Amino acid sequence: MKFTDRLHEKAKPIWRKSHDHPFVQGIGHGTLDIEKFKFFMCQDYLYLIDYARLFALGSLKGTDLKTMSIFAKLLDSTLNVEMDLHRQYASRLGISEEELEATKAAPTTLAYSGYMLNVSQRGSLAELVAAVLPCTWSYYEIGTELSKIPGALENETYGEWVKMYASEEFGELADWLITLMNELAEGKTEAELAALEEIFLNTSRYEYMFWDMSYNLQMWPTDDVQ
Repeated sequence: MKFTDRLHEKAKPIWRKSHDHPFVQGIGHGTLDIEKFKFFMCQDYLYLIDYARLFALGSLKGTDLKTMSIFAKLLDSTLNVEMDLHRQYASRLGISEEELEATKAAPTTLAYSGYMLNVSQRGSLAELVAAVLPCTWSYYEIGTELSKIPGALENETYGEWVKMYASEEFGELADWLITLMNELAEGKTEAELAALEEIFLNTSRYEYMFWDMSYNLQMWPTDDVQ
């Protein structure tokens, strides 16, 4: 069994909850309240900024030129392609670039990105990949699953989102990170593998919390306190 098979098996109950979450299912069936999706897009924009920082760290921690180069390309693609597409998509939803830039991070967004940056800065490349892999891998699974719902790909509001994460290109990114995770796990002790597994499960839990946060429009509970 490959290490990522073990990770996938352990995370399966968490990922299933994410797949079945009303936010995710609402995207696939085209029934999600647009205000919830707008909230998600704004918070996801902030998340992508820190995700790009993780790719920069990946390039720094890479031990060979190929790995360093791929992480550098991912950094460039995130900053100059994916985030631009994000801004264009948000604009079609009535969210201006100024609104995106002025977005205040929700507690879950801060906790999730902060956790990933913390374990990645303190640890090796293996810890970094364990932290970022659930986002990419689970999004590809979700996109693939939602694309099978009749009409999901053609939905005027959410079809493009489903296509993006069900795409072959996004799947190739997930596959590359899966392969890298297995390579980095080779020769590690059970204690080291268990530590990587815990990171993977924690960011899988944060993925679920991000969907739930967006569905419930959760900001700070003290925001209404004067």
